[in-house]
Amino acid sequence: MIQCSPRNKIIVICGPTGAGKTGLAINLARQFNGEIVGADSMQIYRGMDIGTAKPTPAEQAAAPHHMIDIVDPDQNFDAAAYAKLAADIICRIIGRGRTVFVVGGTGFYLKALIHGLFEKGPSDPVIRRRLNKEAESEGTAVLARRLQMIDSNAAARIHPNDTYRIIRALEVYEVTGEPLTVFHQRHGFREEHFHSLEFGLSWPRPVLYERINRRVDAMMAQGFLDEVKQLMDRGYGAGLKSMQSLGYRHLAAVLSGDTRLTEAVAILKRDHRRYAKRQLTWFGARRSVHWLTPDQTESAGDRIRAFLK
Repeated sequence: MIQCSPRNKIIVICGPTGAGKTGLAINLARQFNGEIVGADSMQIYRGMDIGTAKPTPAEQAAAPHHMIDIVDPDQNFDAAAYAKLAADIICRIIGRGRTVFVVGGTGFYLKALIHGLFEKGPSDPVIRRRLNKEAESEGTAVLARRLQMIDSNAAARIHPNDTYRIIRALEVYEVTGEPLTVFHQRHGFREEHFHSLEFGLSWPRPVLYERINRRVDAMMAQGFLDEVKQLMDRGYGAGLKSMQSLGYRHLAAVLSGDTRLTEAVAILKRDHRRYAKRQLTWFGARRSVHWLTPDQTESAGDRIRAFLK
């Protein structure tokens, strides 16, 4: 197997939900003898297919896919685990002489894969134990709101149910008086684990939002509500990190009788649009991303050919 190094090249296709990343990736993978490595924090879960817009069996047959259906909804999985497993898969694909396409909208996963994670920083076990006790007695949501007040950038990156990362961010702040975001900025994520060519797929905002609305309608028509019911019937409760994600928490509330279906669908469309806006902000801050509109995707092939040479 080839030894992975920063000289190894990967193609990244990122951008907001509903932009058409999967279709573009499959088209390019077929042109360049490629395989696709997912970078989506929800498509990793087995049984969560419709609500995550997971590539269909036909799409997965059109080009080899990896990092899909690798854990159950109640298993812990984070960016560090993703980066390690995805890097191992990438090395094997390169070893087979094929082109790697890393595709997805989870920006933190992509950053962890390409640049590594910032793991160092001040710590205090006494403070950490106290914060853990607070999480147990008062709930993670209380700590998440506290983090929002002191470090809104970190709060935006961290899932509100990710107790470990919330506590870590609060611990750094209590020890130093500075937000964790400041330490991330000093780290800079300048090291490269892979040499990447990054494309972002973009649409005019009104068109993107309409695509998102239609996607949600299609999910409902495909049986999204039944999918959530089946997961809950199998014992995957609404409090799980995976079940608190977009769509799943909305429909779990319908099944528990807390909200009406029409209201939940309207809120889900709104929250998908808001999520797309956050993704555009995240990827827009990466100066390495080459943005493509739908009528420019042909030019991606030219850039890829030059990059791989």
